[in-house]
Amino acid sequence: MKKKKIVIFGASGFIGKNISIKFKKKFKNHLIIGTYLKNKPSIKGVKLIKCDLTKPNQVKKILKDTEIIIQAAATTSGAKEIISKPYIHVNDNAIMNSVVTKLAYDHYVKHVILFSCTVMYRSSKKALKENNFNPNREMYSNYFGAGWMKVYVEKLGEFYSRLNRNKYTLIRHSNIYGPYDKFDLDKSHVFGATVNKVINAKDNRVIVWGKGDEGRDLLYIDDLINFVELAIKNQKNKFGVYNVGYGSLISINNLVKKIINLSGKKLKIVNDLTKKSLKNSVFLNCHKALKEIKWKKKITLDEGIKKTLRWYLKNY
Repeated sequence: MKKKKIVIFGASGFIGKNISIKFKKKFKNHLIIGTYLKNKPSIKGVKLIKCDLTKPNQVKKILKDTEIIIQAAATTSGAKEIISKPYIHVNDNAIMNSVVTKLAYDHYVKHVILFSCTVMYRSSKKALKENNFNPNREMYSNYFGAGWMKVYVEKLGEFYSRLNRNKYTLIRHSNIYGPYDKFDLDKSHVFGATVNKVINAKDNRVIVWGKGDEGRDLLYIDDLINFVELAIKNQKNKFGVYNVGYGSLISINNLVKKIINLSGKKLKIVNDLTKKSLKNSVFLNCHKALKEIKWKKKITLDEGIKKTLRWYLKNY
């Protein structure tokens, strides 16, 4: 009897690679397939296939006998390109998810897991629930394209779930960090960039863009993967949108201080007010994920930073 397949699109990326590594151990009765576009990752026990998700014929060849799709492939970048090239998150990502959802329907895939995020939310001083998103309110300007693209992907999942063939999980995750993240200064988000700056500081200082007073909800990658596992096991409804985050904010300045302290270095923070920063501050209420999926975070921010620093020092 053929093994059922779990297909992880985007296995060369940060989230996809971490899921592939964990799932090859957790789902031993399944054939785990990971896809990549340019750079083939090294993941033992995972069958790796080159695939361009904007090409339906390439995707179609992979999906026979697939039980679960985890769609972690995306065109991504860091704060620098979000500001300078906001369009790079929009077109290709909309096309890729359109192709995946249609072919998942055609191939009777039981469960499709799609990664949304929190860019559609506006800044708030309270933890936001899933129903706090108001489509009639203007999005934060730097996230307008990416935010509406994510809403479109969520609605694609809802549409296909209503055709009663596939189950869909949409994950509005907060800022994820950990091993295999991007750490280069051009493409990384604030966490990866800060680790790079702290470890490689040459003049006893770390430059922070802007005032550094905006906040981030930071979740360690293993907690996100744990949600995916529990959604596969526990989600009863055919469609669900779930906030998955740490549930509290830390300012950029305080995050940098914490990474400096946990690295054991003595560095000064210098705020460069000539640089633009992303001012949106959002943190998540994850009660729905607890109630329906039985998920809650396990890894503290300090523990996650220590794990990431150890991995970075070993691998870079």
